[in-house]
Amino acid sequence: MSRPKRMTRAVIVGHKSILKETIDALHDVNLFHIEDFVEDESGFKISKPFKNAEEVSKKLVKIRSIANYLGIESKKPVVQKTDSVLRELDTKLNELDRAISAKTEAISQLEIELKDMEAQKREIMPYLSINLDFEYYRGYESLRVFAGTVKSSLEESQISSITRAYELYYDPQSKAVVLFVAKNDADKVYEVLQGLGFKELRVPERGGVPSELLRFIEQKEAEVTRKIESLKGEIESLKAKYADFILASDEVLSIESQKAELPLRIATSENAFIIDGWTPSEDYDKVVSVVNSATNGKAYITSLEIRHEDEDSVPVEYNNSKIVAPMQEVMDLYSRPKYTEIDPSSAILITMPLIYGLILGDIGYAMILGGLALTIKKLVKSDSVQSLMNILIYCEISAIFFGILYGEFLGFPLASSHTEHGVVPGLIPGWETINLFGGIGGEVFTFPIHRSHMIMTMIGLSMIVGLFHLNLGYLLGFSNVARNHGMKHAILEKGSWMIIQLGVILAAAGYLGIGGSALMYVGAIVLVLGIVMLAIGEGIAGVVELPSLMGNVLSYARIIAVGLSSIYIAGTVNDIAFGMIWADHSQIGFAAIAAICVFMLGHGLNSVLSIIAPGLHALRLQYVEFFGKFYQGGGRKFNPFGYIRKYTEE
Repeated sequence: MSRPKRMTRAVIVGHKSILKETIDALHDVNLFHIEDFVEDESGFKISKPFKNAEEVSKKLVKIRSIANYLGIESKKPVVQKTDSVLRELDTKLNELDRAISAKTEAISQLEIELKDMEAQKREIMPYLSINLDFEYYRGYESLRVFAGTVKSSLEESQISSITRAYELYYDPQSKAVVLFVAKNDADKVYEVLQGLGFKELRVPERGGVPSELLRFIEQKEAEVTRKIESLKGEIESLKAKYADFILASDEVLSIESQKAELPLRIATSENAFIIDGWTPSEDYDKVVSVVNSATNGKAYITSLEIRHEDEDSVPVEYNNSKIVAPMQEVMDLYSRPKYTEIDPSSAILITMPLIYGLILGDIGYAMILGGLALTIKKLVKSDSVQSLMNILIYCEISAIFFGILYGEFLGFPLASSHTEHGVVPGLIPGWETINLFGGIGGEVFTFPIHRSHMIMTMIGLSMIVGLFHLNLGYLLGFSNVARNHGMKHAILEKGSWMIIQLGVILAAAGYLGIGGSALMYVGAIVLVLGIVMLAIGEGIAGVVELPSLMGNVLSYARIIAVGLSSIYIAGTVNDIAFGMIWADHSQIGFAAIAAICVFMLGHGLNSVLSIIAPGLHALRLQYVEFFGKFYQGGGRKFNPFGYIRKYTEE
């Protein structure tokens, strides 16, 4: 097991004249975690940001808004020189801003035109079936014009019975009506129209026949749409042309912003500054050398002893190999270890894939999920996704190993077995199940291990795995307590739990007649001794938690329970799929296609469940049962002042 990197607390003191050089050096070395200064009665105050901070901030906001508008995301880096980016920054930024502003303004105006044309079309559409020039709807002194729609059917006789001085245009399908009638008869006609549910419509101000107007508007609409698409294409070309510049500028401005605003985090007086922070002990000399070189030795740097009461505030940096590093994602989901704790990343590199493999244990599903993980890892270059896929690959390697032990492939047995119902054939000819020895409750332990035929034995094995896992946690807790509080506390707080378990095992063995009845009394004495030690070490709270130990052990029964659920789902899918083929030989072609669909869909769903169920339960056994025995967490992340460059270099 590793521990977090050893840290050294360092204080940098100097005259304000070398503050910028000191900040530049610390930023470039990217190894110094700066502690924010809190004003007190010492006389030191938080300083103001550098003069360029406001200008840099404005440019950064502008470049990010442009990047967001253009939809520019991280891409394969094209590395540019920082000086070159800074020289071209103002010119290119203004040029890009003007070009985008002009094009977006033009697009906005064209979109307003589109909305206006859409409104014109909505006005014209009700009159399309009448197709009468809109000039005919107005300008009369002795006529009244009714234009709109009715709910009920309109019969011409309903108008002619009132007056013969009218002209009616009516479409029975759309219920659109245009009626010209003498003003003297308008009121009576209006009463008839009201009875039919008449709704008056606005008559467009322009003249022209509706069908011709609509055709003209649609042509203009298509032309405006083409202009908009053309402008959007020009914006896309700007994106392609300036993407590398925008990404590089964002990086350069982010760096300059960090540097310019650092005085807001450090202690300063009228003439001096103090920067307080942390660096890995192995890098302390490098930090000293870089700062001295940048300031010509004018800065004073000293290391401070870490007091016991300050240990919880020390920032934590992992100290793991590349193989173990992906498990740090699992740790961060829970909590980073404290500076004084053992980092269990190496332990869960073994225990989490082990438990996952014990649960899944199927070669077919492991190959499917392993192939999926490798594909995603190749396509997605995000560091967090890469780590998660590496964890999944570790788990699937374990699942393949246990799949061989269990002899399972997509729910099919690999080896033939003899049962009370006869011989069950396996996928591999000639490989037969071997009976090894007796298990629990009269079950026979076999190879390959048929989980569904030896459930009680597998439950017992799962609990044994749980005991080893829990006691590994107690050993790690023993190491933590011994280092921080001494061996006596470690024996009483953590060793007592192991002695209690030993007492229970000895007493149970004696009770079952293993080793003689005297062993039962020896176990009882050891058990009482362990409880007394626990009461001394953890007080009454520890004694109250004794029953939880049995609950923790029983929790590991989920290993066989969740594993069996996957087997039964796979077996059910196989039975349904192959049952469809053999059920009706007259429609073998259709049945085969349906069976393939059921087979792929069922195993596809079970593959998804094979990530979620075994993964969550394996994770729970780490977080709840395992970590509960030794791990506190709550460490602060080591966050050095600096920037990991991708698109620029000095």
